[in-house]
Amino acid sequence: MDIKKKRWTHLGLGAALMTTTALAGCGEPAAKDTPPAEQPAADTATPDAAATEAEVEAKLDAVNAPAAASGEGEGGVAIEAALTDPVVYNIALTVAEAHVLAARDAYRDGETQAAGEMFAHPVSEVLFDMEPVFEARGVADFTDQFLDASAAVFAGESVEEINARTAKIVATLRKASEKAPDDGSSPAAITTGVVADMIDRSTKMYRLSTESDFYEPYLDGYGFYTAAKDQFDSEEEAIAVENPDAAEAIRGALSLLGEAYPTAARPDTLDADVSALTVAASEVFLTVGD
Repeated sequence: MDIKKKRWTHLGLGAALMTTTALAGCGEPAAKDTPPAEQPAADTATPDAAATEAEVEAKLDAVNAPAAASGEGEGGVAIEAALTDPVVYNIALTVAEAHVLAARDAYRDGETQAAGEMFAHPVSEVLFDMEPVFEARGVADFTDQFLDASAAVFAGESVEEINARTAKIVATLRKASEKAPDDGSSPAAITTGVVADMIDRSTKMYRLSTESDFYEPYLDGYGFYTAAKDQFDSEEEAIAVENPDAAEAIRGALSLLGEAYPTAARPDTLDADVSALTVAASEVFLTVGD
């Protein structure tokens, strides 16, 4: 699927939460951490709790299913297109970056289990599928950094040490970005496409978060928002010059997402306006162009 199709599919179907680009769901949903004494054993879960988990899994699967049919990896990235399209290539890297940023902040906010899992998820969700693309682009394998960071979380390293590991991973991903295929697109245009995709993913994850108490969709969405903000901040001036409408739309969407995702730890109440988020995400895609 080429990037034009991906962009307009997002725009036309985003409001209905049905898209040919999958979200980067991370497998089985995890409920927000609670003290061990309050957690029922797995074999004593109530029927209602089991049903809720099944419903969330089904919704994540429903969103991810079209990707497999269109040749995309589990993380919702068109792997074959990544060989020639710099936006798709960088989306794959930014999906991985979103996960480690979410993991870093979740660890800081006391969500140890989720942080450890989030550091490891990109390896199976996107990096494994991207391996032949990286090989073709001359990018050496760097998955050990994600797995080492995950192990370090469970080993109880300090927040400062985890922050340092995260910074190293992000630097590695940015270095890999330099090996993206060249189709003549400017760095500003590429970043605009990546940011639009991250905003769309974050918005959809927030919608899913409002439908259950599970932590995973919220943390995924927080990561996509954080990655979108970081990427936009790095190219905001150039984007504003090249595509001022996109810059304005992105600022508006990020402002709303910042209110929806105030912290990596899921708030007790999710009260952001999902319709406003969806409209804002669609407005960003309208400015991206072909």
